[in-house]
Amino acid sequence: MMIPMCGIIGIVGSPSTHVATSVYDGLIVLQHRGQDAAGIVTSDSENICHRRANGLVRDVFLDRHMKRLNGSMGIGHVRYPTAGSSSSDEAQPFYTNTPFGVSLAHNGNLNNTPDIISGLLEYDHRRINTSSDSEALLNLFAAEIQRSVNGRPGGMAALNEDDIFRAVERTHLRAEGSYSVVCLITGWGLVAFRDPHGIRPLFLGKREVDGFTERLVSSESVVCQSIGFENDRDISPGEAVIVRMDGETHAKNCHSDVNHTPCVFEHVYFARPDSVIDGISVHQARLRMGEALASRIESLFPDHRIDAVIPVPDSGRIAALGLSSALGVPYREGFVKNRYIGRTFIMPGQKIRKDSVRKKLNTISEEFNGKTVLIVDDSIVRGNTSRRIVQMARDAGASRVLFASSSPPIVHPNVYGIDMPAREEYVAYGKTNDEICQAIGADWLIYQDLGDLVDACTGTSGSQIEEFDCSCFNGIYVTGGITEEYLSRISRTRSDSGKEQASV
Repeated sequence: MMIPMCGIIGIVGSPSTHVATSVYDGLIVLQHRGQDAAGIVTSDSENICHRRANGLVRDVFLDRHMKRLNGSMGIGHVRYPTAGSSSSDEAQPFYTNTPFGVSLAHNGNLNNTPDIISGLLEYDHRRINTSSDSEALLNLFAAEIQRSVNGRPGGMAALNEDDIFRAVERTHLRAEGSYSVVCLITGWGLVAFRDPHGIRPLFLGKREVDGFTERLVSSESVVCQSIGFENDRDISPGEAVIVRMDGETHAKNCHSDVNHTPCVFEHVYFARPDSVIDGISVHQARLRMGEALASRIESLFPDHRIDAVIPVPDSGRIAALGLSSALGVPYREGFVKNRYIGRTFIMPGQKIRKDSVRKKLNTISEEFNGKTVLIVDDSIVRGNTSRRIVQMARDAGASRVLFASSSPPIVHPNVYGIDMPAREEYVAYGKTNDEICQAIGADWLIYQDLGDLVDACTGTSGSQIEEFDCSCFNGIYVTGGITEEYLSRISRTRSDSGKEQASV
């Protein structure tokens, strides 16, 4: 089982810091990346404390739990639900006692988990307790630390930074897929590393507290500003960063062949707009997505007669702003969102999603009545939410309902940590644009061009990325080794029927 799109954080604080509070605050900022489960592990010079369970951050960590999370360094994790992940036993961070006590939180997905598990049993004599690729990654990294120090006397006192860098190098050689990782070695320090493609984001922050440089690692840069850290930099693909308990920091590139190809879907949907990922402002990228859509509309539908551009809140808003401005059509808020309903894209099971769409959005009829409206959303996956939204617009009196997606048609599975459905369940799979338009009930439909999407991200100030993983749009998997048999297997797992069976 994969643990898909998640949020991770790690902090090494000054010796007197009760770090759990800052880790908690960071997880609240990352809650949009996962609402199914949360966990925190903290460490002092000798011991660890942990709390992990299903639920939102605010519900998992009550005051009594926070008081028990002692220590000046800690890591945390939030995840969203996927097939087979209902048990709190799957909540992260995971922990293994040998060697030295290693805890790990992971964002991404390994594509060779069965090979890793069999290798761990045969060569490292380690058996894992769950089907999670994150637990496999934890034991792989721990086994490589053990291999680095084998035969050396002195116990933990003999563990040094070169041992950890060697362990990360060997982990890169045995792991395939996407992985941004934060680890805690009890009483020793924090380790963070990123796969050689940098598919999932990982960011560094710092702050000075009484002469001590505290360090933060998180999935998104927005955590820094939100909890009082300064932005430092992104962790590079293949790089490992070590922060010892005394604040001493070391970094090394641990892979000889990096190819930076981050996931473009972070900018389309998952990341917060106030984050900067790999030098790219998410806000600026989404504005440019809207501007590119406006150019396509002017080219393909010059006589569009649109009265209002209306976003699907929240992730459609910024692209809609860019589109509205470039097209010269008024921007209007026509949907009111119930903020106590989770993100429907990441909800397991079709029935739950349908119920949530009904409860999540309501219309302001004055913005629709008698108008030709262009509804803008970040993407169209199954099409059920889009169809419901189009019908809501018609029920509110719209004379024509047009629909724009700020990303291209999704027609391939994402294998790098986004639990998209089986490809047969994509509304765009095997259909023409007109057929998709008919399926969602719109009068016409326009998708973003893939080249324009990439340009929207690479053209933002500060970007040094030349290409992205766009596999869910073009079927090109940047790590290689993704076979049709593998895609068929995950398709069976991700289908709604598969998820229903897994939850029984």
